[in-house]
Amino acid sequence: MTVLTGKVALVTGSSRGIGAAIARLFAKEGAAVAVHGRDAAALAAVRVDIERGGGRAFDVVADTTKFDEIVAMRRAIESELGPIDVLVANAGASLTSPHLSLEDIDEADWRRSVDANLTATFLTLKAFLPGMKERRRGTIITMSSAAARRPTAMSPIPYTAAKAGIQLLTQMVAAQAGPFGIRVNCIAPETIITERTEVQIPAAVKTKLIDEHPIRRLGTTADVAEAALFLASDAAAWVSGVVLDVAGGAVLR
Repeated sequence: MTVLTGKVALVTGSSRGIGAAIARLFAKEGAAVAVHGRDAAALAAVRVDIERGGGRAFDVVADTTKFDEIVAMRRAIESELGPIDVLVANAGASLTSPHLSLEDIDEADWRRSVDANLTATFLTLKAFLPGMKERRRGTIITMSSAAARRPTAMSPIPYTAAKAGIQLLTQMVAAQAGPFGIRVNCIAPETIITERTEVQIPAAVKTKLIDEHPIRRLGTTADVAEAALFLASDAAAWVSGVVLDVAGGAVLR
């Protein structure tokens, strides 16, 4: 048997990047996986890839800043795969320039960043937590960032603040949901090479970033997926309320 045999998992924001890597690994480890995003074609590609590997997947489109769409997504997944055992609230985005000082940040951009990250995580947990409590089981993994663990002058302020909020939200929910048999943990990745960052980060900048990590390389989506698998598995049965830095040693606190 594989680690997640018999489990149903939802990974939000899994049309590409970290989310897609988590979805593929969970499926490889036996879970029936719901992949989520807003790009239907990209989602279908992840689903097909999982199915070609012998896994079971179901793709669903929803806006995680809208509670009614998340509830509709939950109902669709439950109808197709069954109740969610493992929820990875991964959807989020950095939507403002890292070079802006606070007074130069537009209020609308602040709200968009907070909604895309902190509010989306809150609404996702709000939609799925009641069912987990009723069944008295479940595992939740949220997604923060090293930006919230060691903010710098280059950290986008709205994104960093929202990700820091996710960390505290995670720990508060862990305390509230623990008596119901539910574990809640958070992953905080540092610089991760994805399809997007591979193109966006110049070679010279990559070299500089590598030198800033005690483990002299940048992270991969597989690094984050393996951390998520550990937190989702019974190997972490007594781990809850933790913020796990997947950061190559760059976050030492």
